[in-house]
Amino acid sequence: MPSYRLPRSVSVALVALSGLVAVPGTASALDTVPLHRLLGEPDRLTIAVSGSDRGLDGTYRLQCGPAGGTHPEAEEACERLTELSEGHRDPFAPVPSDTFCTLQHGGSATARVTGHWHGRPVDAAFSRTDGCQIHRWDELVPVLPAA
Repeated sequence: MPSYRLPRSVSVALVALSGLVAVPGTASALDTVPLHRLLGEPDRLTIAVSGSDRGLDGTYRLQCGPAGGTHPEAEEACERLTELSEGHRDPFAPVPSDTFCTLQHGGSATARVTGHWHGRPVDAAFSRTDGCQIHRWDELVPVLPAA
């Protein structure tokens, strides 16, 4: 039987494509890792707080993966954001427009969060103008200061 030899370009292509073959047990582990983590990009956010009446006003930088920046509770804030992001949830999502909210005022504090989280752009505004907004703010403590 004659032996056949593949051209070098075909051999290189086969080796490159072999990395695309799924290995049982690895796909489920990798599909839970956000793409930005695989690429080594940290999450970076800027948090601007005003009107808190507690001396917590200011602009803070928060980096997660690893935790750092000027945020006073960077490690805890990153852990909280990770918890709120489980199951592909968006911790910065606004209150749905069809939600009924209690009429109460939680203070004049406002916050704006901008940057990138899990590879997606973030530009979210927070206030304490009704029960839904108060709950949304409180969910993000310690990313946002406790009121």
